[in-house]
Amino acid sequence: MNIYTISFLLILVFNVVKNKKSIHMLQQNLYNENNRYLKWIKKNLKTVLMTLDFLSLVILGIAYFLNHSLSTVLVIIADIFYLLECARILNLRKTEQVKKPLVVTSRIKRLMVTVTVLMGLPIIIYFVDRNQGLLLLFVESLVTYFSYFIVYLAKVINTPIEKFVYIYYETKAKNKLKSMTNLKVVGITGSYGKTSSKNILNDILNIKFISRPTPRNLNTEYGLMITINNYLDKFDDIFIAEMGAYKKGEIKKLCDMVHPKYGILTRIGLAHLESFGSAENIIKTKFELIESLPDDGIAVLNKDDPKQVSYPIQSKCKKIWIGIESDDVDVKAFDIQCDYKGSKFHVMFKGDKNQYIFETKLLGNHNIYNILAGIALGKELGISMKELQQGVRKVRPIESRLELKDFGYMYQINDAYNSNPIGAKSALDVLNMMPGMKVVVTPGMTELGEKEEELNHIFGTQIATVADYVILVGEKKTRPIFEGINESGFDQDKLFIVNSVYQAYDLLKTLKQKEDMYALFENDLPDAYNE
Repeated sequence: MNIYTISFLLILVFNVVKNKKSIHMLQQNLYNENNRYLKWIKKNLKTVLMTLDFLSLVILGIAYFLNHSLSTVLVIIADIFYLLECARILNLRKTEQVKKPLVVTSRIKRLMVTVTVLMGLPIIIYFVDRNQGLLLLFVESLVTYFSYFIVYLAKVINTPIEKFVYIYYETKAKNKLKSMTNLKVVGITGSYGKTSSKNILNDILNIKFISRPTPRNLNTEYGLMITINNYLDKFDDIFIAEMGAYKKGEIKKLCDMVHPKYGILTRIGLAHLESFGSAENIIKTKFELIESLPDDGIAVLNKDDPKQVSYPIQSKCKKIWIGIESDDVDVKAFDIQCDYKGSKFHVMFKGDKNQYIFETKLLGNHNIYNILAGIALGKELGISMKELQQGVRKVRPIESRLELKDFGYMYQINDAYNSNPIGAKSALDVLNMMPGMKVVVTPGMTELGEKEEELNHIFGTQIATVADYVILVGEKKTRPIFEGINESGFDQDKLFIVNSVYQAYDLLKTLKQKEDMYALFENDLPDAYNE
């Protein structure tokens, strides 16, 4: 086995290690929908291009153009850099915070095959004709260095295949829904709280019905098709479809697929503003659900959301308005009390003078809104008040969404799954209700477009009014928060900046005092935004 054969095999192993990250980022960025993957590459050029295999590329280029006895030595040096880069990637992977790991779906498997063919061509040619070993080794190193772009090319090549696969499974899902004539379909959308609202509604409805929600956050066309084809059962009474979108028309497409009769609209904000282009586009897109409901359908809307109140709804369906702050609503929550055990609140219905007490393990007003929506729709579907109260008590805390955990040395309020201006402010309000020392741990909010810095600056000023201590994760990303906190006159000795959430945990242990400590972990940088 000569040095070229060894080098090709080494690069082959290196590509397996390196390509996991590039394929993962393509999946995280919705297979480049709205150019998300290419935008991620542009924002992370240092991660993509500043790697040790660049040195291998340069060295192999020199070796090819020199083409004499020294070339063998250069090839060996290049191999050493490949080994070092491989070790660096694997070492980073040990401590990398991966919120949503790579899911090896059938689509990913097809992509991997195409990537393997593209990146393996020089190797295949080499084993057929070994006369151009050094040239092919240089070409392979070039392809390897630009692997993030090769993955994108593979995605483009696979597009016709994916369209065929999509049509097949879409037709299968539609036919299955048509055959389930007694199935009630509920659509849930909004800028924030879709998954929470879905899970809460499912727990409430399961008191009386067999309810089937989309699993996890499968809220795209593919997610709905997977749920319908693989999870929906003939015995299910209700299908709860979470609906996500990044541009106008996407909610309408989902509604055309599943035809919901019932719709719940959570709070509307600025999430994904960059891809939508404007706040107006966001509002219109979310209301595509309501406008798709039939005349005998039911829409549950939030009257405390000005964006919903001001929207000129054209649908003739029945509208049920919920609220906490507004008085003229159909279902109102009031006298909300929160502690480390959960929340307790009263509910009144329009036309009913009685007050009903509900208890839940969940924290935060935004969860109360989601519970109100579940109560409102459950009542319309014939669930008794006693059953509704029982259902709300059984609602399970949602992982990483204001989830309260006892660590012994602190109570963690884990709100790390995602963050937005409304949710972040609500989380701070929850923290403010807690007795004892209050700490905020955050890397800030992301995916807010041009207003991201401004909104994080405001977030900083809000933190300063609640927290006793603040731990910011990532100096660059949290700069606007840091400035907002400083401008509010916060004690600099109680403000810390760390590089990772692991360091934050270690720091929290040193802050332990006699009184109980409550630490709010607000947002966790998505894998696509690592500094």
